[in-house]
Amino acid sequence: MIIVTSSQIAGKEIKKTLGVIRGNTIRARHIGKDIVALFKNMLGGEIHEYTKLMGESREQALDRMTAQAEALGANAIVDVRFSTSYIMQNAAEILVYGTAVVVE
Repeated sequence: MIIVTSSQIAGKEIKKTLGVIRGNTIRARHIGKDIVALFKNMLGGEIHEYTKLMGESREQALDRMTAQAEALGANAIVDVRFSTSYIMQNAAEILVYGTAVVVE
């Protein structure tokens, strides 16, 4: 599966557009990670626990979007975008969306 943020894929021609697809996940923070983050916030530096959590969330959303594209018969996804929003305190949604296409 080819996944790109552009509307075209170099060296490929879009033969069929199958429609908008998406994948999302909602993740909540863990109290243990919040305690570690609190200390790191006071001292400064990257909060690795949250970096890992968000990275895993993005991958899960991408996997779900890719599965939806494959179910439609797509072999590529163009115009891919990510969005993040807070659902409630300590919980965030990661949404990825794009256009499923068939390329040759």
